[in-house]
Amino acid sequence: MKRLLLLGTTCLALLAPARAVDSLPRLAEILAETNDPQLQTDILRGLSAALRGRRTAPMPAGWEKVEERLSTSANGEIRTLTQALSLTFGSQRALAELRRIAADTKSEAGARRAALDALLAVRDAQLAPTLLKLVSDPEPRVAEGAIRGLASYDDPAAASTLLARYSALTASTKRDALNTLAGRAGNARQLLAAVASGAIPRTDLTADLVRQLRNHKDEALRKQLTELWGVMKETSPDMQAEVERVKRVYWAGGSTPGDGPRGRVVFNKICAQCHTLFDSGGHVGPDITGANRSDLDYLLQNILYPNAVVPNEYRATTIETKDDRTITGIVKEQNATAVVIQTANELLTVPRGEIKSQSTSDQSLMPEGLIAQLKDGEMRDLLYYLSRPGQVNLPAAK
Repeated sequence: MKRLLLLGTTCLALLAPARAVDSLPRLAEILAETNDPQLQTDILRGLSAALRGRRTAPMPAGWEKVEERLSTSANGEIRTLTQALSLTFGSQRALAELRRIAADTKSEAGARRAALDALLAVRDAQLAPTLLKLVSDPEPRVAEGAIRGLASYDDPAAASTLLARYSALTASTKRDALNTLAGRAGNARQLLAAVASGAIPRTDLTADLVRQLRNHKDEALRKQLTELWGVMKETSPDMQAEVERVKRVYWAGGSTPGDGPRGRVVFNKICAQCHTLFDSGGHVGPDITGANRSDLDYLLQNILYPNAVVPNEYRATTIETKDDRTITGIVKEQNATAVVIQTANELLTVPRGEIKSQSTSDQSLMPEGLIAQLKDGEMRDLLYYLSRPGQVNLPAAK
């Protein structure tokens, strides 16, 4: 009976966060008493869901006992959830321990990333220097978390650190670095200077990043972007003419216009952050596996003119935070406490109290001009790959 009652409370945490918060003292009491790891996990998950989007919350009576008991649990998820909740409740013990784990190269990578995520969730005021060091961490998950996390801090050393490290990053962490740099006008100016000097390839600055840069209300940055990139139009004056032009480029490749493996490489670079194809890729935009990909006209109209028809769930939203960060993505969930927004590279929860402005465009998150920077051969390879009925292998390593 008690288990059914507690599971009901956990469901309330998911459906009615305010009710779950009201139940915190009772839940803390039961967490301190029960030896059932599944019940502990259920309650902790429910509380985590209830407090999502809150940097801090008052510590409920009796939580110190819960923290002492469960932060050393043999169950890794229970330990992680307990420490993260304790941090939200202002526990100095949890703060010190999570800082230690995040920076400890001898700790398991998953635990370090979880510690980093927990510290970022409460925006630990002393975390930025640690993030700058972790950008070079040998553990990919930790380095990725540090690079993404830097976007939350207006640190003067962030841009120089990321730009100095850029050439050594993996393809996915380069994308994270570009998104972090594009999020603040000061960092974005340094990014464009690096592109202009050739330190970062111009082709790495994809159309969606250019749109993100244009969303800043910074005239000097917009001028710098126009000089480097040119004018980016949101609507095509003659869609059919552009479709016919790209078709001529495509068929210039002959009876087998492109190379599937090479096309998959191009897809991974400019499309996979948002779209899934054959169970591989992101989940920002729709899964295109079942789309009418064998029809070249269909492909081109959707790639070249993504704003022709935009379902509400894929309209781009721009959030400007009170500390001058600009975030562009698709809103997945929002309530009185927070906005959950899916960007091209991560799912973010932004507390309402930190938002200066929020606006939704009638444009798709997918910008026009996505393939404009591709060479003719790359364009043919991408379109050929997209038209394949099944997955192809990546090119053999040389």
